Amino acid sequence: MAAVDRPPSWIEDAQIDALSAQLADPPEVRAERAQAARLFRELPLEPDPLYRKYGYFQGVDLAGIDPARHGPTVAAPLPSKSFVSILHDSHGSRFTVPDPLASEGVRVRPLEEVWAEGGETARKFLAREETPTDRLTALSAAILNRGYELTIPDRLSTPVRVQDTTVLSRAHEALSIHRRVRTGAASQVLLTQEVFATGASQDGQRFLASDLDLDVGPGSKTIVLDAHAPDRETVSFYRRRATTQNDARLAWIWLGLGGRATKARNDTTLSGNGSIVHDLQTFYGDGHQSYDAAVRLTHIGTDTHGESITRGVFADEARGMSRGLVRIERDARRTISFISEHAMLLSRGARSDTIPILEILCRDVKATHSTSVAPIDPEKMFYLESRGIGPADSVRIISEGFLSYVLERAPVKDLRERVQPMLQARWEHGELFWTPDGRRALPALDVTGTDAMPDWRFDTKLR
Repeated sequence: MAAVDRPPSWIEDAQIDALSAQLADPPEVRAERAQAARLFRELPLEPDPLYRKYGYFQGVDLAGIDPARHGPTVAAPLPSKSFVSILHDSHGSRFTVPDPLASEGVRVRPLEEVWAEGGETARKFLAREETPTDRLTALSAAILNRGYELTIPDRLSTPVRVQDTTVLSRAHEALSIHRRVRTGAASQVLLTQEVFATGASQDGQRFLASDLDLDVGPGSKTIVLDAHAPDRETVSFYRRRATTQNDARLAWIWLGLGGRATKARNDTTLSGNGSIVHDLQTFYGDGHQSYDAAVRLTHIGTDTHGESITRGVFADEARGMSRGLVRIERDARRTISFISEHAMLLSRGARSDTIPILEILCRDVKATHSTSVAPIDPEKMFYLESRGIGPADSVRIISEGFLSYVLERAPVKDLRERVQPMLQARWEHGELFWTPDGRRALPALDVTGTDAMPDWRFDTKLR
């Protein structure tokens, strides 16, 4: 039995104090760390007793992690001359903003600069409106050791690509990265967050926390694409929050391809009138991998549209959970919103739970949900096999088509084809290890614009 019931053994207060001194924390941050460390020792992995029985984080034991430990710089290709490049590894973080973008006002402020100002600047950067309610959230706050603030100015003439890559390379590594991103009015940005490892950890589990606070300005268009592909001993916690202003459009895209246990939380507030959000997530799990994903869409403004589409394929003993919540406030008139959560099981040992919830406080809305968990349709298998396709290839074709439904809705040109090599490697039980030439990184991507998504009208039927 893993040591999940002994959280103090994962990390000691002395380690957190050493990290705080190493980063020269301002007093506000030291107080935040101390509170988070205390909560880490007190809180459960899953705060809601309704979900504890599922046990998706059985076997998690982060004993020995060291957030203050430094290692060598990870080899990587030269930064791009056309987009913002950010690389996090055990040595630190590297930032490159090409001169043309810098001259237009694109700015990255590393964590060290934010901390140096301290006071209100540090408080705004952390911007924690709620107290952690679970152990991994508290751990992420206690060991924060990477971060930056990215500002995209108003009314840029061309879309901005930001490639944020995290590479794990050491046993017991612990990276907790906090990002604050603002997309200026009428600008457009594609932020890719990519996670890899240089090889399999042979000596214990690693921990990665990825925290993103996003402010989507009026009339702007923002796409956040996560490719999560670390090794099988990485425990990960993602928290992504966004607030959309008037007529803003936001697309979340998630590709879950690796890791041991992954918990992801997406919380989007549609504050501005006419704002639109697409939350698109795909998962592939095999072996003993587990994914626990929760999506929350809160509609506040009028004429807002939201969709959450999640699809997962699970083989062997893999586990998946998808929790979706749409809340429509009292004054959110003419809202259109829906949740779609579907999972395909490729073996008797695989399991998935899909839990959609609607909270509707306004009558003048359209909201619905759909959900299913099932094995592959035997009629589809028979159809392919009757045409000379073997059983293994038939399973792969049907599964890829199942996930492609989500990928093809993403406002990124040819995304399905671009991520096909990653999916192919996973079907063949391979790992997506980082290489010095950066071959695993996502290639150049073209934004088709979120306007490429089908227009929704209030009289449109939801399917």
